[in-house]
Amino acid sequence: MTGIPLLIAFVVAIVVMILAISKWKIHPFLSIMGVSLILALIAGIDITKIADVIGAGFSGTFTSIGIVIILGALVGILLEKTGAAIKMAECVVKLVGKKHPEAAMIIMGWIVSIPVFCDSGFVILNPIRKALVQRTRKSSVACSVALSMGLYISHCFIPPTPGPIAAANTLYGGMGLEVNLLLVMGIGALCSILPMIAGYVFALFIGKKVKAADEPTNAEAIGQTYEELVASYGKLPSAWLAFAPIVVPIILMGLASAFSMGGVNVPLIVFLGKPIIALTVGLILGVVLLAQSGKMKDFYELTNDTLKTVGPILFVTAAGGVLGKVISSSDLVNFITAHANVLETLGLFFPFLLAALLKTAQGSSTVAITTSAGILAPLMMTLGFVTPLDAALVVVAIGAGAMTVSHANDSYFWVVTNFGEMDTQDGYKTQTLGTLVIGIAAIINVLLVSVIF
Repeated sequence: MTGIPLLIAFVVAIVVMILAISKWKIHPFLSIMGVSLILALIAGIDITKIADVIGAGFSGTFTSIGIVIILGALVGILLEKTGAAIKMAECVVKLVGKKHPEAAMIIMGWIVSIPVFCDSGFVILNPIRKALVQRTRKSSVACSVALSMGLYISHCFIPPTPGPIAAANTLYGGMGLEVNLLLVMGIGALCSILPMIAGYVFALFIGKKVKAADEPTNAEAIGQTYEELVASYGKLPSAWLAFAPIVVPIILMGLASAFSMGGVNVPLIVFLGKPIIALTVGLILGVVLLAQSGKMKDFYELTNDTLKTVGPILFVTAAGGVLGKVISSSDLVNFITAHANVLETLGLFFPFLLAALLKTAQGSSTVAITTSAGILAPLMMTLGFVTPLDAALVVVAIGAGAMTVSHANDSYFWVVTNFGEMDTQDGYKTQTLGTLVIGIAAIINVLLVSVIF
């Protein structure tokens, strides 16, 4: 099959996949894999080679990013259990002051969600949010929304979160380039500026309109709540050790990139700068934190629980790789190449709109990111994305779409609504509308960066 019929078949396949996940409640892994197989048959791929195509798409994803995702998740859980995440939050609070809890929330959320999943990050930081609300007498809703937006932005933009890592690997691979994770992290951080500002302003605005069940109502402020909360974690690590598992891998990857651009080949720097090795160093530093906190006896259980959590994400990510491989093996790429001028005019809006459609329809940002990347990978060169910077911008454009919007089919919506002590209708006014605001701000930021650079 080729031409318009193949394009129609592809659109129908995506619709079926969305319905399977959101309406029929079939697991995303089975939904994506099933749609990939059906699309391969309809597209006319040689029936004797379909199994090889599926295997190549699946294994290729695991080979390149499986270990990186696992290591990033392990670093995140160690930061959570050792109190390092709390220490990082405490540093941010000291930086902006307890009189500006909304600013503290959005900044600490952005930092913590780089290695920690946004759902977990909200649960970890929610006690600090509640304590700051009581102490400062500020809006509980404003602090909940600010925390949620900060967590969500880095969750969709900054590796080692699984979605951005998977997208970077898929897109760079589609261009025949080695993934530049540091560049993706840098562009993701740069493109976080406008959505962070927009999220903060929206939090202040909506905090005046919506009230939560845990708004401060007592006449007297509870002066010791925040200190008691921090003390409940026992002796916290030093600020340097708390940030080290995140910062050191970034420095190592940065050094390797700098040496590479300068044409200097130092084997040790090249070795340490590879994402797998850099994150391994971060993991070792996390283990040092665990040992320092006297919790080494929990290391096996923490690792086991993390692998259970990461497993489904890895499989969904690999399934997205299968869909991308099926698309690249069909005649769809040739058809789009012949009509590339239509999509090329959309530029970075195309990956944004694609991811936003998938996100809004089925709920999972990770599924939206990985699936969008799988669809776009074979088309990168055709659509005019030819440089490593282009690939990084497409990753972030997809991430912007994947945060637009969070509503009732998204588990994160319920985490924020329930822990923020809001009802469902207030959740739509805060979380859903807020993610629309930051999503639009994010794609504007991406477009501005693409113009500047």
